[in-house]
Amino acid sequence: MLFHLAILITLLSLLAFGGANAIVPELHRQVVDVMGAMSDADFTNLFALAQTAPGPNVLILPLVGWRLAGAAGLAVATAATVVPTSTLALLTGRILSRAGESRFLKALRAGLVPLAIGLILASGFVLARAADRDALSVAITVLGAFALVLSRINPIWLMAAAAAAGVAGRLMSP
Repeated sequence: MLFHLAILITLLSLLAFGGANAIVPELHRQVVDVMGAMSDADFTNLFALAQTAPGPNVLILPLVGWRLAGAAGLAVATAATVVPTSTLALLTGRILSRAGESRFLKALRAGLVPLAIGLILASGFVLARAADRDALSVAITVLGAFALVLSRINPIWLMAAAAAAGVAGRLMSP
C-alpha cells in the first residue's frame, strides 16, 4: 500500500498545474473508484479538512495518505508530495535562469493557463457531485457558484450564507 501510495502521490503532485485542487478529480477517482479505499463522503470530508486548515491546499494529499495507511501513509504521502516537486522546481529554475526567456517557454506558459483552469473546474465538479446528496445541497452549490462568478462578493460571505442556509434547511425538514 505504501509503495502504491508513493507512486500515485508522486505522479499527481508532478501534474498539479494550477495547484493541488487541479488534481482532486484524479485523486478522487483513484482512491474512491479504482482502489475503493474510501467513500465519496470520506473523501469530501478530507478535502474540507484540508481546506479549513491553515497552509497550502496540497494538504489533501497527506490526509489521504493518513486515511489509507495511518502515520506511515502520512509520512510517505508528504514526502511524495514535497520531494519530487521541489527537486523539479529547483532543476527547472536553474535551467531557466541560464537559458533565458524563449518563445517556446512563453508558448508553454500560455498553454498551461487554460489547462490549470480546466483542471480546477473539474475539481469543483467532482467535489460538488460527491457532496451534494439532496436538493437543498444542490441548490446551495448552484446558487453559490453563480454568486461567486457573477458578483464581487468575498467567498467567506458566500460560505457563511451557504452554512446558514444548510442549517436552516435541516432544522426545517421533518
